[in-house]
Amino acid sequence: MRSASFVLIAGALSAPFASSAAASTVSVTLPRMSLAEYKRPYVAGWIEPANGGAPRSLFVWYDLKKGGNEPGTKWLGDLRSWWRKAGRLMKLPADGVSGATRAPGTYTIALPGDLAPGHYVFNVEVAREHGGRELVSVPVSIPNPAGKASGKSEIGAVVVAAK
Repeated sequence: MRSASFVLIAGALSAPFASSAAASTVSVTLPRMSLAEYKRPYVAGWIEPANGGAPRSLFVWYDLKKGGNEPGTKWLGDLRSWWRKAGRLMKLPADGVSGATRAPGTYTIALPGDLAPGHYVFNVEVAREHGGRELVSVPVSIPNPAGKASGKSEIGAVVVAAK
């Protein structure tokens, strides 16, 4: 009986943390560029513990339909930081993570609800054919994540917010 009470109390105490993380979002803005030959960028977003640990890919946007001798996955290595930390170990396309490249605009992604309380770094990396490469990192704390940063050219605002 005593262990059952302990489980109920532990569950009640952890519930606010889980719901805070689950309701948190990240907004990523891909800026509009006036270029003659604009190609949609490859984008990866991942979160990792601030003090080191395994990264967790949250999204990877690339050319899913490109086939032949140079499939879309061939160019994922251009997302160098993500590729070294998580990408080369993934089996792609990854269900719930992989998606098509996106046009300029702001996109909202939910943070996983099962993140343990602690300090993390949310990263977004962009690489574009005939363009540049950029990495933006935003430090956040769970259970109340909040932070923002901006890139200089390939990434606009990256905003982490609790709902």
